[in-house]
Amino acid sequence: MKKILITGAGGFVGSRILQQWLGKYELCALPKGFFCTADEALTRAQVEALHPDVILHTAALSDTSYCAQHPAEAYRANVELPVWLARAAQQTKAKLMAFSSDQVYAGVQQQGPLPETLALHPANIYGQYKLEAEQRVLELCPDSVHLRASWMYDLPGYGLPIRGNLPLNLLRAALKGEALRFSRNDHRGVTYVRQVIENLEPAMALPGGVYNFGSGNAENMVCTARQFAETLGIAVQIEEESWGRNLVMDTTKLKRFGIRFDTTQQGIQRCLKDYGLRTL
Repeated sequence: MKKILITGAGGFVGSRILQQWLGKYELCALPKGFFCTADEALTRAQVEALHPDVILHTAALSDTSYCAQHPAEAYRANVELPVWLARAAQQTKAKLMAFSSDQVYAGVQQQGPLPETLALHPANIYGQYKLEAEQRVLELCPDSVHLRASWMYDLPGYGLPIRGNLPLNLLRAALKGEALRFSRNDHRGVTYVRQVIENLEPAMALPGGVYNFGSGNAENMVCTARQFAETLGIAVQIEEESWGRNLVMDTTKLKRFGIRFDTTQQGIQRCLKDYGLRTL
């Protein structure tokens, strides 16, 4: 049975990997809060002691505002830590898979789905650090796999951690009678996290490199929010803004390896079906 070390096992993605993969693999994690104080030597020693076949790196500081306000802390979490794990992967001959982010595309002016081959200059600290981590880790571990994930969501359940996401934000706004603001010039994919975790299994066989890893979306975020609200069966006031952004990712490269995602709109239908709230 393949042994997989999951970093960030108590987080939004990591906890769901543990839940969905229970019994499929030998799963292990580092102690809670380990990375708050650990240095490179201790990190490498712990990985060596566990000696996994795969290191699945989900831990990160992903709040873009927090990263901008605490750049040193964000750099340690989002650049230095992946580099330490890359050296540990070299040492143990483990396959390293790391979550990156669609925020590497922040500031891109090109329209339409964005391929991995674009020259990038991310507009925020989080995206800058994620891009640097990809580059530095690939230099150390050319066979490492970097998955540029989009905004993910799930519904509360299974006793797992939850965080702000599109359907949850819409449900809360409906309950409180509050308005939410979206822009017709904002384009991004929104992905059901449980499909992300399903697709991680075939992704373990990917050759080293960077991959866009999430749902596509042909609609702007005003339309997307209204579609989600309609699918959820709730009434939410959507106020329109005009600022622009494009984070929609082209997953053609991923599809060449037989890995596909639902569209953003298909994903929410599947999510509700999984929770017994609606049938497709």
